[in-house]
Amino acid sequence: MAEILVSACLAGEKCKYSGGHNLVPAIAELVRRGKAVPVCPEALGGLTIPRPPAEIRGGDGYDVLAGRARVLDKEGRDVTAAFLRGATATLAKAREIAAELVVLKEKSPSCGSKLIYDGTFTGTARPGPGVTAALLQQHGFKVISEGEIYQVFLR
Repeated sequence: MAEILVSACLAGEKCKYSGGHNLVPAIAELVRRGKAVPVCPEALGGLTIPRPPAEIRGGDGYDVLAGRARVLDKEGRDVTAAFLRGATATLAKAREIAAELVVLKEKSPSCGSKLIYDGTFTGTARPGPGVTAALLQQHGFKVISEGEIYQVFLR
């Protein structure tokens, strides 16, 4: 059974807000070989593809989980509930496969492990995790970004 959970967009699935993907060939190969399971928290939360981009306003993923911050899309709609549903569904999947490692897309309001966009839709990043990354970390899962995968596997 696979022990790595990965953002589906990194495996080449077209689930990004824009309808595109963020393919990392090494991650797609792990999925192809059955060593990783792809998941898109935003799609699991019920958001459409494509959709307006969304960013966390008022904090980071931990703040969203605590009810101190919200996730808003670029049109001003509050999509926090969908992000929370997706995070919960992703946590269930991580538990189901007993994930030893979770590789998520950096800067995403769901998946950012160390960086997220700052809520201004200007492309400015700030430190902090996205909603899904924060929930997984709270439950003891090791979460890294796509940029860190080579460090983990080339040790």
